Amino acid sequence: MRLAPTVLALTLAAPAFAQDAAPGQELYLSRCAACHGVGATGDGPMAGLLTIPVPDLTMLAARNGGLFPRAEVVRTIDGRQMLVGHGGPMPVFGRMLGGGSAVIDGPDGSVIETKGDVLEIARYLEGLQAE
Repeated sequence: MRLAPTVLALTLAAPAFAQDAAPGQELYLSRCAACHGVGATGDGPMAGLLTIPVPDLTMLAARNGGLFPRAEVVRTIDGRQMLVGHGGPMPVFGRMLGGGSAVIDGPDGSVIETKGDVLEIARYLEGLQAE
């Protein structure tokens, strides 16, 4: 199976991409870019192996009436909102990430607790949104 060598190569290459990057960017490049692409447009090297198209993460705000759906993004990354990727759910990164505890306000005023690394990735993606 060619999948394992590709994943290994991407894992080993991620630190090179992430040099001098902000924490959210570094985390994104090491955990998300394999599928979503370095530019978050859904063109990562693993995207062709998936059974459904990988979404362009730079268009999240545009698809949400111009507002970045931070709570939804956090819930997706940490695994509370399951997504189907390659015939199964997108990896649940909340279990793999650290960064201590973080809290954000939900759209309904509720409190959403997550990990700091999850929030850093969400903040990075918010900065990538297309105008």
